[in-house]
Amino acid sequence: MTVTTHWFLPTHGDGRSIVDRPHATPEGAGTPRRPDIDYLAQVAQAAEHLGFTGMLTPTGSWCQDAWITTAALLARTQRIKFLVAFRPGSLTPTLAAQLATTYQRVSGGRLLLNIVTGGESTEQQRYGDWLDHDQRYERTDEFLAVLRGIFSGEPFDFDGRHYQVRGATAFEAPDPRPQLYFGGSSEAALPVAARRADVHLTWGEPPDAVARKVKLLRELATEEGRALRFGLRAHVITRDTSEDAWATAQRFLDQMDPADVAASQAKLNASESTGQRNMVALHGGALRGGARELEVHPGLWAGVGLLRGGAGTAFVGSHREVADLIEEYHSVGIEEFVLSGYPHLEEAYWFGEGVHPELARRGLC
Repeated sequence: MTVTTHWFLPTHGDGRSIVDRPHATPEGAGTPRRPDIDYLAQVAQAAEHLGFTGMLTPTGSWCQDAWITTAALLARTQRIKFLVAFRPGSLTPTLAAQLATTYQRVSGGRLLLNIVTGGESTEQQRYGDWLDHDQRYERTDEFLAVLRGIFSGEPFDFDGRHYQVRGATAFEAPDPRPQLYFGGSSEAALPVAARRADVHLTWGEPPDAVARKVKLLRELATEEGRALRFGLRAHVITRDTSEDAWATAQRFLDQMDPADVAASQAKLNASESTGQRNMVALHGGALRGGARELEVHPGLWAGVGLLRGGAGTAFVGSHREVADLIEEYHSVGIEEFVLSGYPHLEEAYWFGEGVHPELARRGLC
């Protein structure tokens, strides 16, 4: 069992530090590198050249649309796949199946799908979605049931609380069927993953916590007569030496304004997302001491989560040390890693030229 690595497409803008581009701030606010198509093409081409399998492209009111942006990048790349994130509440499963089928035909099979249920009501309400947290996962379960039914290639009927379809079909079955990536750590989310997902994604909690989640999900999937694969979403700061990597983490920390951290933590502490609360618990929500004091497991740094939501940890260290941490996660069941760094162009090279060869030497990629 080898490791698959994916990179991140910064459709919200990019910069040389966490401070340059905090997550979920309006595009253009503190964004040294605006997400124009030429810059995004540079990042995608670099990831392709460096051996990444795919690129996660986010969804939300704080970034560009993932479907349109990645479709535009198909002509600028040759092989890399795009892990397109979207929210079930924003389109119907029949339209999603049609989009996926068209994308696979146009791209030659380069689509992966990341289903984002949505952890925050304030964000969902921007799209006119007023369901609560658990109801959103209930809807996602039905959405994926219909989507998988349509992917079978035969007209599909479904009667649920949120969706009722008759003879739902796309113009043909997608070839290949795009793999379904799904995240969520709550009691409402885990059974949906077990029933519907191909890959469950989790944020970068310490390996022992990830191991417990993998074990539980495997048990739930077995009860459904299914098997799941597992992926992990994290940032990375890797350099030729450990000292250089941690110096970069320290620079990121030194640039943080305590007032900005406090404002971010006020929002994140009110999160409805179980995964987000797990991220906040790792760092305690306040600036303190040096970067190493936010090391919550050897090589795992919680400092990113002081300012940004979502994935709040980073793999920090020399190329060998980062490969060690990846191997540790791999030993508890993680097969896919969705990574990012600041800035995304340069950090892709650090990882691709430093860590990929180290993983290859260990027979992991």
